[in-house]
Amino acid sequence: MNTTSLDQIKDRYYGEVGTPERNQLERDLESLRIGVKIRAAREKQAMTQAELAERVEKKRSFISKVENDGGNITLKTLYDIVERGLGGKLKIEVQL
Repeated sequence: MNTTSLDQIKDRYYGEVGTPERNQLERDLESLRIGVKIRAAREKQAMTQAELAERVEKKRSFISKVENDGGNITLKTLYDIVERGLGGKLKIEVQL
């Protein structure tokens, strides 16, 4: 049986790393990861979206949008959610 890795599938359908289509895919996936991590942290603390929203002075629907599509969020808002809302620390890494 031949198995295909996720990277091979992404190469085939979106191009190799460095192409505009692949770079956009990777950014979109990273945005989704951010939302998933925020949701997991909130659920670990047994907190509702409404409770988190109240802590960061946002609407519950905004928290839902962040959790389902972490894209298009400002750094200030991300810091507010993680630090004020969840009581965590945000670490941002730049890779070159």
